[in-house]
Amino acid sequence: MSLLAPPLSLYIHMPWCVKKCPYCDFNSHGLRSEPPPYARYIDDLLTDLDADRADFAEALAGRPVVSIFFGGGTPSLFAPELIARLLDGVRERLPLVDGAEITLETNPGTVEHGRFDGYLAAGVNRISFGVQSFDDDKLRRLGRIHSASEAESAVKSAQDAGYRNINLDLMYALPKQELDGALADVERAIALAPTHISHYQLTLEPNTVFAANPPPLPDDDHAWAMQEACEAQLAMAGYAQYEISAYAQPRRRCAHNLNYWQFGDYLGIGAGAHGKVSDAASGQIRRRWKTRGPRAYMDAAGGPGRIGGDSVVSTGELPFEYMLNALRLIDGVPAAAFAQYTGLPAEQIAGAIATAHQRGWLHDDPTRLHTTPLGQRFLNDVIASFLD
Repeated sequence: MSLLAPPLSLYIHMPWCVKKCPYCDFNSHGLRSEPPPYARYIDDLLTDLDADRADFAEALAGRPVVSIFFGGGTPSLFAPELIARLLDGVRERLPLVDGAEITLETNPGTVEHGRFDGYLAAGVNRISFGVQSFDDDKLRRLGRIHSASEAESAVKSAQDAGYRNINLDLMYALPKQELDGALADVERAIALAPTHISHYQLTLEPNTVFAANPPPLPDDDHAWAMQEACEAQLAMAGYAQYEISAYAQPRRRCAHNLNYWQFGDYLGIGAGAHGKVSDAASGQIRRRWKTRGPRAYMDAAGGPGRIGGDSVVSTGELPFEYMLNALRLIDGVPAAAFAQYTGLPAEQIAGAIATAHQRGWLHDDPTRLHTTPLGQRFLNDVIASFLD
């Protein structure tokens, strides 16, 4: 089978945050006494992009970028003029589709009033707020630096500045949380009328403060009850679930994350950023990730030292890698897309597909790969069945 190059996105990692949260396992670094070298980091990001473009020149030829995502850390620590300079540099180096989705993550506690005008003028057309909860006690337990009222004010400020595409991140199954508390968080989020809500369970990740000293969390049955009740509440308000933890108003699904889940390609620039690039000519899919430490990344300045790892995804790994993303989507993906975007014959996964059907994990639909409600609940088991 020949390999088809999928849509291309760009991920930009901004590694600093005001304070590291105890549940966070992202590559984020709390601020210290001296401010980070923000302006220099912008220059190094563009140098990194130049180096990746040179390394992947043949694979990237003629492919426009469909979305850009600023993740972190807390990207809103960077002033609008720096974001504008970076986006101008990206446009000089890569073609963007008309109306490309450009998302900036922000912490409600780090945004100064009036900054949203600047981000909008820079070209950022989607804002994602890390709210997590509207309960001040739960926010303190999570180590967040904002209050519920500050979160509401920040969202309204973005709307006043002209933003019409806004995501709110919410967590459930928080320390000592009851069902009523999880539903109250969703209700307050809906009241702000964002276009998209990411609603995901708090989990204890390795190498975090919470993993070392676990807080009292609801058990699995209570967490599942919260998920089902909140999902119903979101549906009644017009937010359709399209991914395990993502809900959107009509035509407001996140284009960037959809590209991930549909096994699209993405360049990753910045400390610790990951990328995936398909080369139709060689038939290879390559993953590359950057050095995690911001100082080491900047000292490499686009040289080989900026690369933390680089590998070709083996044919044995591809089925698992593909399903790890695709089966998160409630509607799944076209059955034919597996062969198109992996270059492997469909027969390679026929046995695992048949087993998943027998166990009631996948719908018996020859045209699409998508999980049943049972499959969604036991998604990790479904995906693991595609391991080599």
